[in-house]
Amino acid sequence: MPSQIVTLDFNSPVNASLQVGDTVYYSTLSNSGGFSTVLPSNTTELGKVIFIDPNNLSINVIYDDAIAIPSSNDYITFAKDKEVNSSSLIGYYAEVKFINNRTDKIEMFSVGSEVSESSK
Repeated sequence: MPSQIVTLDFNSPVNASLQVGDTVYYSTLSNSGGFSTVLPSNTTELGKVIFIDPNNLSINVIYDDAIAIPSSNDYITFAKDKEVNSSSLIGYYAEVKFINNRTDKIEMFSVGSEVSESSK
């Protein structure tokens, strides 16, 4: 699978959470009743982000050259790697402070947490 690099240019800054290594997808928009919609069947995985322009108006994506590159009217989205970007706390401890700014009596019903082993 030979690979190519494509530069995607945008009219406004890309999402601030986009990182190198994220997977880029594009969808061909479908017009229905005066609205543009994205159908899951029209979504194609383009490739991985390898560079984000410092001005945040373009990105470089490495892709398999068998995949058609998106047109200027296609909807661009991205997904993060689940192995790298998890939502659990990482570290040896966590500290939480609850503050009550009210002057009348207040009762806390529940506090929950999630624990996952991050290192040994």
